[in-house]
Amino acid sequence: MQIEYQNLRTIHWLVKGPQFYQLHKYYEELYSETADIIDEVAERVLMLGSEPLHTYSDYLKTAKIQVVSEVAKGTENLQITLENQNNLLQQYRLIIAEASATNDEGTVALMSELISSTEKRIWMLNSTLV
Repeated sequence: MQIEYQNLRTIHWLVKGPQFYQLHKYYEELYSETADIIDEVAERVLMLGSEPLHTYSDYLKTAKIQVVSEVAKGTENLQITLENQNNLLQQYRLIIAEASATNDEGTVALMSELISSTEKRIWMLNSTLV
C-alpha cells in the first residue's frame, strides 16, 4: 500500500494533459485517502502485537505493485491506478480470508470497509475509462 501511496503522489505531482486540473485534484484525494488507510492498517498491526513495515526497503521487498517511475499523460495514469486498485483488492480479500479463519473480527471489519471502498473506486475508474 505504501508503494501505491507514493505512486499516487508521483502521478499527482507530474500529471499533464488536457485533464490536468481534474486529475491533479483527484490524485491528491486518492493519496490522502491512502495515507489514512495506511495509518489504520499500521495501527491494527500494532493492536495485534506486531510491528508494521516501516522502511522503503521493506515496502519494495514485499510490494505486489510496481513503482511508477514514468508518468504517462492523462487517462493512461487512470489505467495504472485501476490496475493497482485491483491488486490491492485481491490483497484485501486474502487478508480477510485469513482473518476470518482466525476469528480476528477487527481485521475482518477493517478489510470489509477497504473492500467496499476499493470496489467503488474500481467501478468509478472503470466508468471513467470507458
